[in-house]
Amino acid sequence: MRSLLHALILGLLGAGIVHIVVLFLVPEFSERDAWSRLAMASDLYKMTRLDAEAGGAPVVKSVDPLFYAAACRFDLTDGLVRIRAPGDVPFWSASVYDRNGHNIYSFNDHNANGEKLDAVVLTPAQMIDVRRDLPEDLQGAIFVEAPIEEGIFVVRAFVPDESWKPIVSRFLDQSACELQDY
Repeated sequence: MRSLLHALILGLLGAGIVHIVVLFLVPEFSERDAWSRLAMASDLYKMTRLDAEAGGAPVVKSVDPLFYAAACRFDLTDGLVRIRAPGDVPFWSASVYDRNGHNIYSFNDHNANGEKLDAVVLTPAQMIDVRRDLPEDLQGAIFVEAPIEEGIFVVRAFVPDESWKPIVSRFLDQSACELQDY
């Protein structure tokens, strides 16, 4: 009887450990991550609204209903990527994520030149080339050195009340994610 109780306890403990390990591994093996959902919604270098305001179901559910968001997928092996958005909104923030969803870099309108969104994402090797001869049209842009090949650039904009919804929507709809030659 004692050995049966010992085996039962050991089996339950082992099953609990296996259950916890599987739960931690689910995100690594999931095919419904942000990269996959964005890939189904749009091509590389195309800004895609993440919120439901653009029509249809949201690509990624937002945690905060006072923020609208847009994102674009990019591949730095093709060249550097430039993200711009015209217009003034109360507040915007931007983040660069690797393909697995790990945050590489974040900044907001207080870091920007004139509070306009103008950012360039590039690898450290590309940054060395750009520093040698900085093109005049890139002066004033925020440079994000990302040691990745593929990633996602996300822009979030604050919507303080109903009157700001069209302005923030226009800001995100007119944002651009472009492959740049250097």
